[in-house]
Amino acid sequence: MRGATQARWAACAVAVALTATACGGGDSDGGSGADGIVSSSWGDPQNPLEPANTNEVQGGKVLDMVFRGLVRYDPKTGEPQNEIAEKIDSTDSQNFTVTIKDNWTFSNGEKITAKSFVDAWNYGAALKNNQKNAYFFQYIDGYDTVHPESGSATADTLSGLKVVDDTTFTVKLSQKFSLWPDTLGYAAFVPLPKVFYSDHDSWLSKPVGNGPYTIDDYTKGSSMNLRKWDDYPGADKAQNGGIDLKVYTDNNTAYTDLTAGNLDLVDDVPASQLKNVSADLGDRYINTPAGIIQTLAFPFYEKAWDTPDAIKVRRGLSMAINRDQITNQIFQKTRTPASDWTSPVLGEEGGFKKGLCGPACEYDKAEAKKLIEEGGGIPGGQLKISYNADTGSHKEWVDAVCNSINNVMGNNKACVGGPVGTFADFRSQVSTQKLTSAWRAGWQMDYPLIQNFLQPLYYTNAPSNDGKWSDKKFDDLVDKANAESDKATAVSTFQDAEKVLVEQMPVIPLWYQNGSAGYSDRVENVSLNPFSVPVYDQIKVK
Repeated sequence: MRGATQARWAACAVAVALTATACGGGDSDGGSGADGIVSSSWGDPQNPLEPANTNEVQGGKVLDMVFRGLVRYDPKTGEPQNEIAEKIDSTDSQNFTVTIKDNWTFSNGEKITAKSFVDAWNYGAALKNNQKNAYFFQYIDGYDTVHPESGSATADTLSGLKVVDDTTFTVKLSQKFSLWPDTLGYAAFVPLPKVFYSDHDSWLSKPVGNGPYTIDDYTKGSSMNLRKWDDYPGADKAQNGGIDLKVYTDNNTAYTDLTAGNLDLVDDVPASQLKNVSADLGDRYINTPAGIIQTLAFPFYEKAWDTPDAIKVRRGLSMAINRDQITNQIFQKTRTPASDWTSPVLGEEGGFKKGLCGPACEYDKAEAKKLIEEGGGIPGGQLKISYNADTGSHKEWVDAVCNSINNVMGNNKACVGGPVGTFADFRSQVSTQKLTSAWRAGWQMDYPLIQNFLQPLYYTNAPSNDGKWSDKKFDDLVDKANAESDKATAVSTFQDAEKVLVEQMPVIPLWYQNGSAGYSDRVENVSLNPFSVPVYDQIKVK
């Protein structure tokens, strides 16, 4: 990967604007016990909830409730475990036979077959469907013909996908990729029902999936109500009657609603409340490591940022940021200064290497100013860090980063914050290359592999490479790592690719983020998975 407020909400919108109290789902209307409804803060997704077109956190939260795929990541450990897959076999790390369980259906009663997966993957990969996550299918044979880098597609379906029978399909990859089965818990790989294709507009307004919840109602910019699917065939059945996701444009308002008893769950405690949260919530406050890293990204489509001298400037800016001070004072140690481009939740075996960035990620006031000046100064004379102002407490830390840089440069206008009203608007500007200076970026892992922290973000023309950085040495090392049949060798080669990031500093690593959440005394059994997403289906209402 990977908030705002709701619409009975039409009347409530004015009240929210005028006062800290919202019309939330407190004790009065949420019910209790196994049928109780949990109310939670949320942010509107950037795009409609097509699984292959959702690559941000808010939409991902819903997909995780509405869909299940071949593989699911353990909500405690992050380890990949077969879900709909009975088995995924290969003798050469390139040709795979997938056998699915025969007891799964979609919530509309349609049986899930091998074709449900193959059709969905073909749709996701096809150039004509313009899916943001098409890139995840690139290793399947035939991707270059259905989704060429330039020109028109010469095929409609991936030649590497073959349906054998209702419970079996085969996958041929264009190269060896020993870790490929572990990627299949990502939402782009879920199956889709026939109605997705036959009545697409209707499906988009109310997606039909195969997860523990169904979507009951969605009002964009306001709320989404999900309800337990009683006939869900998986083992992780919902322990509550449903989840009401309420859109907030200010997470301080969401936190106020939580402490006032008008909301059950906030999965992003505002930085401004971290000093008070233990006193406010006691043991109902969650602070746990997550697979999330915060970074500063740059526009390599702007020539001034894509020069050898600009490398010195980016390196100097990195060294001008006092990460220790910011994570201690702003985030109350719910963040850890980053020393690489992945996450400690991977562990050493998974590819995390503490200190890999070296001096370039350490505060050094004198060296920082020297490098920035040697590089010709900040392009345009000022670093403007754009961020979405609606969620995430970004203003506080962006201001702190700018203060640190301004202090180094001896100029209180060397760096300024650039707020953008909503997450959707911000992401639109980022993904369409509208920004001309830096922006707050970050990554919430899709699956717990070092490959996921590197390839989708920094590989040439990768789907989340919004800054359009490109480096052949990096690309070649990623390709080599993916082709390794031995996992340890693959991880080591990915780390070699990461060393290119040390040399080039295409983005500046800031800090690793903990999952931070708070919940009301009305609910229990609340936890965050390693992706920092609430395990909604296991929450119980008292």
